[in-house]
Amino acid sequence: MNPKVSIARLSIVSNTLLILLKMVVGLISGSVSIISETIHSSMDLVAAIIAFLSVRVSDNPPDSRHPYGHGKIENISGVIEALLIFIAAIWIIVEAAKKLAGEKIVIDSIALGSIVMLISAIVNTIVSRRLYKVARATNSVALEADALHLKTDVYTSLGVSVGLGLIMITGINWLDPIIAILVALFIIKESYILLKKAFTPLLDTAWSELEIEELESRLNNLEVNYHNLRTRVAGNYRFVDIHIQIPADVSVGKAHKYCDKIENELTKVYENLTVTIHVEPG
Repeated sequence: MNPKVSIARLSIVSNTLLILLKMVVGLISGSVSIISETIHSSMDLVAAIIAFLSVRVSDNPPDSRHPYGHGKIENISGVIEALLIFIAAIWIIVEAAKKLAGEKIVIDSIALGSIVMLISAIVNTIVSRRLYKVARATNSVALEADALHLKTDVYTSLGVSVGLGLIMITGINWLDPIIAILVALFIIKESYILLKKAFTPLLDTAWSELEIEELESRLNNLEVNYHNLRTRVAGNYRFVDIHIQIPADVSVGKAHKYCDKIENELTKVYENLTVTIHVEPG
């Protein structure tokens, strides 16, 4: 099975089980911070499903409708995930504000809630590390976004667990909605980072300056007389468009072999790279 699809499926399973566990404990305890974590995990599940679908589509080969491949579907999924996370955070803040505004705050089974949050943090730590590993190996924006969600869930779960512990020690129940609001603000920050990372490549953004410098160094090592170098990224696919100069008396066959040499050398280094070369007489 494709490793990207396999790890995305694992994320769906783990999120589903944790949501069910948090939902039960949240309803039993009446804790708005646990309920907020349930909502957060629900958004993680939606994100995991979107990531699962997008990595399946993104690896499809180019076709007549999409001659440059389907890589940008991962960026689109990342944008959707970021917006979902932002909406969930606002909803959490609204519910927590209602509690602070005067609704009676009664929390039971605090110890059980704290234990569940710790379990959630441990599980998500394991899954997010595996997601990051596959995301880096495959340059998958969708999987990296999913890993970021779970990493954030680890921090928020630990925060809720510590908060519930403080409530047990101090007996101050209004700490619960305060913790929920802090969780929501952290989630909003996460959604902004993800939105920026996922949306930028949709505008056909060039490679990073460091990557372009490395690419130019490789071209110089190949002694390529080039200009008008352009690069762009689409999901886990990379594109290079370049003009090169070749002596006018060189035959078409030799020019073609020279271009093939440049393309082969670059594709050895950069995975999922498409090179377009325009030849000009030097």
